[in-house]
Amino acid sequence: MAAIDTTDLTKRFGDDVLAVDSLELTVEEGEIFGFLGPNGAGKSTTINLLLDFIRPTAGSATVLGYDAQRETQAIRERVGVLPEGATLYDRLTGREHVEWVARTKTADADPDAILDRVGLDPDDRERPAGGYSKGMSQRLALGMALVGDPDLLILDEPSSGLDPNGIQEMRELLREEANRGTTVFFSSHILPQVEAVCDRVGIMSEGRLVAEDTIAGLRESSGGTSRITAKVDRVPEGFDLADLETLSGVESATADDNAVTAVCSAPGAKMDVLRRIDDATAVRDIHSEEASLEDLFNRYTDAEGGADPDETGERDGESPEVAA
Repeated sequence: MAAIDTTDLTKRFGDDVLAVDSLELTVEEGEIFGFLGPNGAGKSTTINLLLDFIRPTAGSATVLGYDAQRETQAIRERVGVLPEGATLYDRLTGREHVEWVARTKTADADPDAILDRVGLDPDDRERPAGGYSKGMSQRLALGMALVGDPDLLILDEPSSGLDPNGIQEMRELLREEANRGTTVFFSSHILPQVEAVCDRVGIMSEGRLVAEDTIAGLRESSGGTSRITAKVDRVPEGFDLADLETLSGVESATADDNAVTAVCSAPGAKMDVLRRIDDATAVRDIHSEEASLEDLFNRYTDAEGGADPDETGERDGESPEVAA
């Protein structure tokens, strides 16, 4: 059973804005899935459709096998949600927030154990959240999403406000959750973070899912380039870069006194480049750089465009205020 499965899922706002366009998305149980796209791509609208905060114009979705519109209560009992910019209650302490979520979910939860996991200090959890920094608020909101040991975590920009140590801790926590069988579905603009932790990614652009695969699979299917650099004692005088560029799959080649670099569009071309260089001079070291997720993201999207209702907060229907 897929943790998330959508069929022709579509959402229009008025006559002019097609926020989600015939989405066909499958997220398998137990995987960490990165949901990417530029502002206005339809990511937050999709999340709100999955949680029944808004209703689709057409199509359907299931979450943990339950119909997203007809079996909402069953879904919310088994899902932990961290919305972007989650609103906390200024007068409640961090601990009281977790206790409140536990009551609403009728979950047997240990607030201190949860807040230990997300790194909220014992002193901080006992004071009102109105005085929290953005990073502390984000840690608390993540802890609230963990209440009840959910089968699925839906996280919108989970590292917002966290420092580098906090981001690393968050990645480790997500991997721990996945290792125990929790599915993690999260949206983020911090692409290196996604690349470091995700099993697969989906890329949205203008309401459509334009790519869905592992990062290695995206590299292969996109025809993305990679870079190979061979370090040598000295590039021989008269070394013919044009000769390298005649090799199949080599787009360009450059050299300085102690290195030759080739940009390749085919994986096998890198070995051909190294053989050609090694024929001319001894190779002392090799550095290979694959296309980054940022490169792939830019290739699949225009990285431009205005915001639509899912990114500006202009949503119809209910919207999440806290990470319950």
